[in-house]
Amino acid sequence: MTIRLGDTAPDFTQDSTIGPIRFHEWAGNSWVVLFSHPADFTPVCTTELGLTAKLKPEFDKRNVKAIALSVDPADAHREWIADIEETQHTVVGFPIIADVDRKVAELYDMIHPNASATATVRTLFVIDPAKKVRLSITYPMSTGRNFDEVLRVIDALQLTDSHTVATPGNWKDGDDVIIPLTVQDPELIKQKYPKGYKAERPYLRMTPQPNK
Repeated sequence: MTIRLGDTAPDFTQDSTIGPIRFHEWAGNSWVVLFSHPADFTPVCTTELGLTAKLKPEFDKRNVKAIALSVDPADAHREWIADIEETQHTVVGFPIIADVDRKVAELYDMIHPNASATATVRTLFVIDPAKKVRLSITYPMSTGRNFDEVLRVIDALQLTDSHTVATPGNWKDGDDVIIPLTVQDPELIKQKYPKGYKAERPYLRMTPQPNK
């Protein structure tokens, strides 16, 4: 199954390190970062889950829940968590799905046969409170993910959901943003962007971030 942006994230019930999880019910009204890893007790995954654990305060600020997945069983996940916590100097405060039958991996197209016939690649989804998929990123197994980029995109998504703006390349929270081309009425521009704007070209109008 191919998951596209704007699709409803498929619901599922699966075992995890905190017991059976019904995904939509567990997510509640939060944003969700759902990410797969190839296998337990592997070096890149250990660092990634450690980074995710350390980012919990940042996720909490943004109303985000993290949840990981691999095709290993829950008992293996629990044993591995002890290694993650010891080596990465953190506490794993999020569940890891035990997708032994690959049900979730298949729902979310996380197994790419030309990379591995059995293990999930490093796929990550950002899902909003309406259960819509807002971002998907897939990395090769050998390359660890950039979780600062995940936070940056969540900031951009939440900003553009609440204000009529777009974010430029390499944008970070606090930087100027773009007035979309769909907004052309001068009075509406004054109303929506009271801080004013600079236009390098008629189509390129930069304005201060409205919620700062």
